[in-house]
Amino acid sequence: MEKVTAFKDHQWHGGPVVNGETLTTGQVNQVVSPQDLSHQVGHVYWADAEGIEQAIATAHNAFPNWSRTSVEMRASALEEFADLMEEHRHELIALCTLEGGKLLQDGIDEVREAVDFCRYYAQEARKLYAYEGPLMGPTGELNELFVQARGVFACISPWNFPLAIFTGQVVAALVTGNTVIAKPAEQTSLVAYRAVQLMLEAGIPGDAIQLLPGTGAEVGS
Repeated sequence: MEKVTAFKDHQWHGGPVVNGETLTTGQVNQVVSPQDLSHQVGHVYWADAEGIEQAIATAHNAFPNWSRTSVEMRASALEEFADLMEEHRHELIALCTLEGGKLLQDGIDEVREAVDFCRYYAQEARKLYAYEGPLMGPTGELNELFVQARGVFACISPWNFPLAIFTGQVVAALVTGNTVIAKPAEQTSLVAYRAVQLMLEAGIPGDAIQLLPGTGAEVGS
């Protein structure tokens, strides 16, 4: 409890993350706590048109290389991300409360679920890619199994599960070799920004994951 409340006066700052860099060219928005509108949590920059186009181009250009990266490297990055979320769990719980309005137990559950997603999808990806080659079939007929990534995924997440659902969507796409453009709910963009920072720290390449905070009408569409 004390380790979580230690962040009560912390100020977080975030914005679009494109090719591993935070952009500060768009509209800046002050973030206040929903249970105390006088309590400022920090600020976040919205993505502008130029940043959106840059993110889309980066994700498309990164896809061939990321899709050819070994599943073991991708899965290991997810597991490292899970470790980092556990290491920073007190900050993440505090941020879920201060920005998202969650109870402390809700924040604990958010982190646990996000960590579970990472570890589960890492294991499932290894199994999915464990075998490629011929399958049993009738004489004279050749059936083969192969798995391939699909391209760029747009992951749009809700405000009510700002860490768990955000993470689940993103890591499922990443570990199977797809690149991702993530659009978090505008109400909880700082939670998403902090998660992406930890993804990059875990070894997920900056060109594989793009973050575009903003409104649904202007950025989500």
